[in-house]
Amino acid sequence: MKSILKKILVKILGGQVKRLRKKHDFKIIGVVGSMGKTSTKIAIAKALMSCKRVRYQEGNYNDIVSVPLVFFGHKMPPIWNFLAWFRIFIKNEFQIFFNYPFDIVLVELGTDAPGQISQFRKYLHLDIAVLTSVALEHMEFFETLHKVAEEEWSVSFFSDKVFVNKDLCQIIPENIDYKKVLFYGKDFGSFYKIENISKTKNGFAFSISREGKEIFNSSCEALSEVQLYSICVAVSIADVLKLPLEEIKKNICGEISFSGRMRRLQGLKNSTIIDDTYNASPDAVKMALDTLYSFEAPQRIAILGMMNELGEISENEHKKIGQYCNPKLLDLVVTIGKDANNFLAPEARKAGCEVYEAKNSTEAGIFLRDKVKTGAFILAKGSQNGVFAEEAIKPLLANQSDISKLVRQDAEWMKKKGLV
Repeated sequence: MKSILKKILVKILGGQVKRLRKKHDFKIIGVVGSMGKTSTKIAIAKALMSCKRVRYQEGNYNDIVSVPLVFFGHKMPPIWNFLAWFRIFIKNEFQIFFNYPFDIVLVELGTDAPGQISQFRKYLHLDIAVLTSVALEHMEFFETLHKVAEEEWSVSFFSDKVFVNKDLCQIIPENIDYKKVLFYGKDFGSFYKIENISKTKNGFAFSISREGKEIFNSSCEALSEVQLYSICVAVSIADVLKLPLEEIKKNICGEISFSGRMRRLQGLKNSTIIDDTYNASPDAVKMALDTLYSFEAPQRIAILGMMNELGEISENEHKKIGQYCNPKLLDLVVTIGKDANNFLAPEARKAGCEVYEAKNSTEAGIFLRDKVKTGAFILAKGSQNGVFAEEAIKPLLANQSDISKLVRQDAEWMKKKGLV
């Protein structure tokens, strides 16, 4: 019954999106990928808002039902609240009929299983698509990385132009139309290339070139070079849209971290917390550890939660992360969740790391409270459902007011966590 209702909602909402597009002149930009979608979406929004009227949603309205709500600026009501949906349909008609005050609508397209990206073709045709990465995700349904690549790349079949992260999208299906693809990244062959990267006090200085010619240079507050990818594609899109790049600089450069996504927080005893708790996959965890390893500190601690939705490869992938834990660069590893405790923790011990297996995220934070040394760097990383590594951060914060900066702190999420 629920699936039937969703199909009805998609048909009505999708029809309204198509009519909105037919009646009004605006562009649609869509972001897909295994990692970094939301950070990239927000970076693009910040860049384009300096010159254009942009509609987007900061959260994760990224499925077949919720994406149309972004076009009309609605919050997602409960699926069975027929009155709320009826009101949305009526309000949408008014937006279709009257003036639509946006030049660009920016959406995030998610997938949990094969064929879901292609479903967006029912009501979307993208002027620009961005593919941020191809990595292991939802492997209980995709089985192989090649299947993941085929799914993410399928966005190209309903897009006029596709920006692809060359560094993080190593697998390219055979049936891709290269005429519409523009690569960005640090690797050789990137049309838009990040160059001249150097560390600053709070981040990085860098430049971006187009076909070897510098078009942009700036600095930003960031913990990891990985965060520069979001800026690069935002600048690239602005360049293609012929926007003044000097104008977008003031919006896009500065602090580019967001809740749960490589965000720097002040911890106890003047420690630094790297909050990367939004979600976790093998490649993302390795990149987060590399970031932690890059900092000089009297103590480095990694809080590593279980990586969900890996299916049959979960045991092996957790073992690989355990082996990636470097005892020369880590003073303590704290694991959370069944597979992290059962598979990651033993391998980290074999590698020579000191390891503590926590019962849950809250207990992990309480355990660490007395272990943190002055000036330590602490990484927190894990999947959401059943892990919620952000809860491990709370006992470690220097200022409890920073709890508001953590992910999943609203009443609905706290109820799911069993914390209210």
